[in-house]
Amino acid sequence: MNLSGVLKTSIAVLDNLEGYLCKFFLSFFVILLFIQVIMRTIFQSSLAWSEEASRFAFVWFAFLGASYAARLGSHNRVTFQFKLFPKIVGDVSQLIADGIWLVFNAIMTVKSIETIKDMMEYPFHSPALDIPMQYIYMLFPFTFILMSIRIIQVNILKHILKRDIADVDDISSELEDIKRDMKIEPDNNGSDNYMGGK
Repeated sequence: MNLSGVLKTSIAVLDNLEGYLCKFFLSFFVILLFIQVIMRTIFQSSLAWSEEASRFAFVWFAFLGASYAARLGSHNRVTFQFKLFPKIVGDVSQLIADGIWLVFNAIMTVKSIETIKDMMEYPFHSPALDIPMQYIYMLFPFTFILMSIRIIQVNILKHILKRDIADVDDISSELEDIKRDMKIEPDNNGSDNYMGGK
């Protein structure tokens, strides 16, 4: 593999970093809860640390998921009213909203770093896992910084590079891929006909 291939692969991995981490933490969370249910129902016992670990995994999953949603441009927004105005009004309004979001992220980053510094000065450990909590709380500045990077990235893609951010809720392209894979073609009256073999 040449340098440009390595670079493209690295960029693709970094561009989907939150997605990979979300999958890991969600899987870890679900597996731990499943093991806990099995332990309690079948073995009449439980793992003391699993609830705390699954709680931490869920929090990491949620915050990384927020950053991933920012990367996809799919955070909840009320945009219906912008259809009544020229496109520039919606674009400027969303840029202002994203600016406010960036300020909020900056404040949360500063405050979470202050909290981590306090925890380093006055250590506090999690009850079951005995992990220093400042390491758990490092999630907050990490995800707020990452979310800010993703907001800027999406705005550059949309407003400077003029790329359309795909709507994650739009499944029409996926349906077209499935139809093509199954060789379903629309007939003359608009219904779909399956063209595949047995």
